[in-house]
Amino acid sequence: MTLRYVETARLPTPFGVFELHGFEEDATGKEHVMLTLGDVSDAATGGEPVLVRIHSECLTGDALFSLRCDCGPQLEAAMERIGKEGRGIILYLRQEGRGIGLTNKIRAYKLQDEGKDTVEANVHLGFDADLRDYGICRVMLDHAGVKKLRLMTNNPRKVKALEVLGYTVVERIAHEVGMNPHNEHYLAVKKGKLGHLIR
Repeated sequence: MTLRYVETARLPTPFGVFELHGFEEDATGKEHVMLTLGDVSDAATGGEPVLVRIHSECLTGDALFSLRCDCGPQLEAAMERIGKEGRGIILYLRQEGRGIGLTNKIRAYKLQDEGKDTVEANVHLGFDADLRDYGICRVMLDHAGVKKLRLMTNNPRKVKALEVLGYTVVERIAHEVGMNPHNEHYLAVKKGKLGHLIR
């Protein structure tokens, strides 16, 4: 997969004035973005590890305030933490529904309404439990000039994926927010079937 850098612009937010970097997949036209705050490059900081969140797009959680997942609160908490530290990166990957896309996620939601869990629903629709490709992070992180990370995640797959790509994950920072009565079962399945490190 070829990912191409497009442009950078300022993005004022309640958590700070980020830089918004746009990237595009040549083959599919799919767009991804990287948010950076402060000078994140190794060259500028002497190789001090930078705070990073890899966040897969979740329209329902990020924009529509769904309580079925913890995605919206995770994104907000990551931006807030980076804002407080004054330096960090969010890779916002357009891989909705763990890679199955928005309309298929709605189909999966319907199956969950009928009693299947999030993994069973994806499999019933003919997909693997998680189709996300973290290889696209390489172009984005290399563009930022970063090699050492402090990664905000509960998902050990993200840590392993970055290490395979050649990055050093100095620290995994637990990122447990947004728990509520509507997503208790969803989070239990992420822990039990997908190996997420959730208490």
